[in-house]
Amino acid sequence: MGGDPREGTGLTRRRRRISDSETERRMLQAAMDQVNSAGLTVSLDHISFEDVIHQAGVSRSAVYRRWPYKDLFFSDLLLELARGTSPAIGTTNPEAVRGVEQTILDNLDRLRSPARRMEVAAEVLRHGAPRELKTFLESPEWRTYLALHATFLGLPETDYREEVRLALTESERRVTDGLAAFYERCASLLGLRLRAGLGAGYESLAALAGATVRGMVVMAPTTPVLSELTVRSETLGLPEATDWSLPALALASIASAFLEPDPDVVFDDARIEELRTELSARRGPLHRAAVE
Repeated sequence: MGGDPREGTGLTRRRRRISDSETERRMLQAAMDQVNSAGLTVSLDHISFEDVIHQAGVSRSAVYRRWPYKDLFFSDLLLELARGTSPAIGTTNPEAVRGVEQTILDNLDRLRSPARRMEVAAEVLRHGAPRELKTFLESPEWRTYLALHATFLGLPETDYREEVRLALTESERRVTDGLAAFYERCASLLGLRLRAGLGAGYESLAALAGATVRGMVVMAPTTPVLSELTVRSETLGLPEATDWSLPALALASIASAFLEPDPDVVFDDARIEELRTELSARRGPLHRAAVE
């Protein structure tokens, strides 16, 4: 009772035969778990093929029928990682979303004045950017995913390299689309719009912001100033100098180049209270935008 059902108990018990597709799924998932638990690396040398077989709970014969050579398995594993299927890659951080909503709640009255709406955006970024950087730095899945981009550069010019490139491109598109929708919803809540005549949309904003944070994730371990230094700045029109982390200052600079107050949006008492009620709900508008 309570033992591993995969363990044999003599001649009366035979291992349940697992389909080749199930063997493939289990092996790739077990290997991805090992990669992600190890964190940032630009190779798969630390992954033991035999350990993956054991962790996956599949037969060696089924594995070698699917992958006669270990390097074929590791090629498929790299491609699977490039698809960015981990929940950590594909979804918005709920804690970060709650932080954004709370910052807006704390500054609702500023929204009445179009001139002060960028101040609220500045506060959102000032508080949110360090949290976002911390999330990336502490996520083995994200560190592994980012390392894949470096690994890709070293792949020889083959059809396989093109497969990996296409997988990474599609993963990036999904991530950018989700982030763009989140930024657009934030701008709408704050009564902001894209600058007139900008010629770029929220997808460009998301791509630039994402690339900025990821660059800091790669560099922060060897350049602590990126995550530790704070500066006094009056960026985004804040009425007085405020302490900013470098990630927040970078994102605020990008935001100020893309966004401006929407003169057609009016925050009267009714709209302020409606927004307060919506943001105070257990699942506010940004939570819904993050999962839609």
